[in-house]
Amino acid sequence: MTELPEPSGRVAIVTGASRGIGYGVAEALVARGDRVCITGRGEDALKEAVERLGAERVIGVAGKAHDLGHQTEVVERTMAAFGRVDYLVNNAGTNPVFGPIADLDLDVARKVFETNVVSALGFTQKTWHAWQKDNGGAIVNIASVAGLSASPFIGAYGVSKAAMINLTQQLAHEFAPRVRVNAIAPAVVKTKFAQALYEGREEEAAAAYPLARLGVPSDIGGAAAFLTSAQSDWITGQTLVVDGGIFLNAGVS
Repeated sequence: MTELPEPSGRVAIVTGASRGIGYGVAEALVARGDRVCITGRGEDALKEAVERLGAERVIGVAGKAHDLGHQTEVVERTMAAFGRVDYLVNNAGTNPVFGPIADLDLDVARKVFETNVVSALGFTQKTWHAWQKDNGGAIVNIASVAGLSASPFIGAYGVSKAAMINLTQQLAHEFAPRVRVNAIAPAVVKTKFAQALYEGREEEAAAAYPLARLGVPSDIGGAAAFLTSAQSDWITGQTLVVDGGIFLNAGVS
């Protein structure tokens, strides 16, 4: 970034943010003046992301989202660097398999849930005890429209995102009134993670959307910025669907 905005005084952790949706979220928060800790598995990719976002306001901590030691390190380093953690955006996720859920290897299913759901709960617990329990804040969980209905070929991913949506509601109930907890459910966003869903057929895929395009990371970044802002102070336990209108076509042959 060439010019930094005035500091907001707020601090966020965004998991899985070296690229894609997580990077889009971090970019939106930095653009309004927040300081941010981003995480990711690849050290080099994370370092590049920090440099693009602005090392004056951003730190990176590499590691696997489901690793308890990594979760602890992220929160401790954020507190050491910035002194607070107002916002947590649980974006880290995986979808290592495509195919019918009836034939799914249960070890793969466990991996999906460990990364997509249990790691989010772990980061949430640690952030809650480190800062938010006494000082308040907001949490945003990145779910998916796959968690709202049956999802052919990505069933395990969809079930894990349905769990994420329910986790959001549980946490919102437990953490009120100190901390607001909401989720975002994107449809297909143009990222490396979702490439298999549109690669080589983007025009065809986009034609199904009333807004005539696939999502981009900044679409989700804007939604996350809203849900961690004063403008959403009376919103908690909700799932914001950001889908280009694709659900408007439900039931239409």
